[in-house]
Amino acid sequence: MKYSGVLLLPIIMISAGCGIAPKQPQPALHDFGVPYSRHESGQSAKPAVKITAPKWLWDNRIRYRLLYAAPTQVRFYALDRWIAAPPELLEQQLIGGTTSLDYLLNIRLLDFEQQFESSDRARAIMRFYLEAYSPDDKRLLGAQEFRLEQATQTADAPGAVTAFAELVQQAEDKIQAWLAKLPDAAKRNGRNNVSSAL
Repeated sequence: MKYSGVLLLPIIMISAGCGIAPKQPQPALHDFGVPYSRHESGQSAKPAVKITAPKWLWDNRIRYRLLYAAPTQVRFYALDRWIAAPPELLEQQLIGGTTSLDYLLNIRLLDFEQQFESSDRARAIMRFYLEAYSPDDKRLLGAQEFRLEQATQTADAPGAVTAFAELVQQAEDKIQAWLAKLPDAAKRNGRNNVSSAL
């Protein structure tokens, strides 16, 4: 019986230590911000946008690369993540911020990462390949590869998130301008009285 107190003391100390151990901080979750709605009144149709990507981009971690130190090594921020994988976020952003389109858009996301040129200078990189099809006969109307980059305001995770949000807006503008130059863009817009606003 006299040993019971001696044996219980380490157990109590271990239990107390577990109770006061600091909790690991949870990662902050980010998206690209609230899409700017370009839907006109009376229009409810959504553009058909499909995003595909290599399997390594179907990850909600924010990727970065130190070009000046280890250019072949991909790293991830521990305390900042996307709320969903970038291809899914991009698809929802494009659908939520566009008017009705008379196109079927297939987009393959190729690159989506932050690249550090030095310890205090970084940029966000986004590269994708776009195909536009006619919705009626599924005819390929055009294809184009886009590469966009945006310098980050700060060389860290918040800087990366802000830069990527800006890149997505740039992508919408670039796609809109490209669609307007398709051979039958004017004919389609005139016939349906719908402006291409991706």
